Amino acid sequence: MIKDENSKFQNSLLKKLDGLLGGLLAEASFEEDFTGKTGQSLVHRLPGLGTKRVGLFGLGQSASSPAAFHRLGEAVAAAAKTAQASNVAIVLASSEGLSSESKSNTASALASGMVLGTCEDSRYKSESKKPQLKSLDIIGLGTGPEIEKKLKYAEVVSYAILFGRELVNSPANVLTPAALAAEASKIASTYSDVLSANILTEEQCRELKMESYLGVAAASANPPHFIHLCYKPPSGPIKTKLALVGKGLTFDSGGYNIKTGPGCSIETMKVDMGGSAAVFGAAKALGQIKPPGVEVYFIVASCENMISGTGMRPVDIVTASNGKTIEVNNTDAEGRLTLADALVYACNQGVEKIVDLATLTGACVVALGPSIAGVFTPSDDLAKEVLEASEVSGEKFWRMPLEESYWESMKSGVADMVNTGGRQGGAINAALLHCSLLMKKCSGCTSTWPGPS
Repeated sequence: MIKDENSKFQNSLLKKLDGLLGGLLAEASFEEDFTGKTGQSLVHRLPGLGTKRVGLFGLGQSASSPAAFHRLGEAVAAAAKTAQASNVAIVLASSEGLSSESKSNTASALASGMVLGTCEDSRYKSESKKPQLKSLDIIGLGTGPEIEKKLKYAEVVSYAILFGRELVNSPANVLTPAALAAEASKIASTYSDVLSANILTEEQCRELKMESYLGVAAASANPPHFIHLCYKPPSGPIKTKLALVGKGLTFDSGGYNIKTGPGCSIETMKVDMGGSAAVFGAAKALGQIKPPGVEVYFIVASCENMISGTGMRPVDIVTASNGKTIEVNNTDAEGRLTLADALVYACNQGVEKIVDLATLTGACVVALGPSIAGVFTPSDDLAKEVLEASEVSGEKFWRMPLEESYWESMKSGVADMVNTGGRQGGAINAALLHCSLLMKKCSGCTSTWPGPS
């Protein structure tokens, strides 16, 4: 955005574009104090020039991460929606010096941001405007099969994310545990060459002694569905087995510890299956990408946490499927109870690594705010892998401690543990509970954290 003594851009691309527009961009950027800061934008109409509008979007001084270009794509998409544009072209004012890999990664992030920023979930509106955008040109970042492959990958992942968002946006009277299981089965049937589905009934879960999970489901008129998808590559040897486990509470009332008062957010509790949405979005993406050498299990213990005469009470004791007993001192700490049996089930598949995704506790939001997810693991190697993946995807993660001394607050006088400790460090306590449940059970764990005996 630096200009010379004649108020002309020094940047060669902006200078050339501004010359074609009779100095409009330089003048507009001065009048609107556009300096290129992150989040700044200005869009001007260009009557009679064929191209209807031109816009400048700020990236800040040193934007280089996928997240920055992802946000740029979303900002351009928002402007395109406002203008009802059908065709959009994006060019970076400065792309010199970028490696071929950086260019393809940047193009991928821009495309993903545009897809996610353009689409709206209007399924439940009687009238809605559909996006007008038909084409996107990304100029100056290369062409050829390699970048086409990157863009195709970005498209697949972006639409998988949109699928997950639609699941989260669905109201609880529509997306019941049975409906969530049906969506999972649909993914498996669509990509049946690499995906299979096994939906366990309540009776089958009882045979597997999943009392912790079934205790949460006991109050609901909608029966629970334990969902297990399996991805196997179409050919070649299996080198690694992974499990993605997602929390699947399609509605969480809090149970007898009902969510009440300011900030309880009971009206948003249809989103308590966000972990399962992410897991099934990943399954949908893998069904199309078909990565070799890896077997992946997608596991969700889906149910509702409601209130009735059959419901779980505070001070009840439930037994997880590996024999560990849990005293329920808060029925609103239900996610860790459903995940307990899901994680034990995942371990029993012989996996080497498990990634557990959950809207588990508001304590993590208090600690890190609404935009950063907490990562808990006793494995430094797995933490490194997850954090590196977050950089590529543009997500914000922060590794949290597993403070062994906090386990004192999780001890029960009548069972192996309680399901929630003190208010302080609540997110850490939840993670400690899961570590303790899996200790000496998951062969892939190299943790030195001792946990309970």
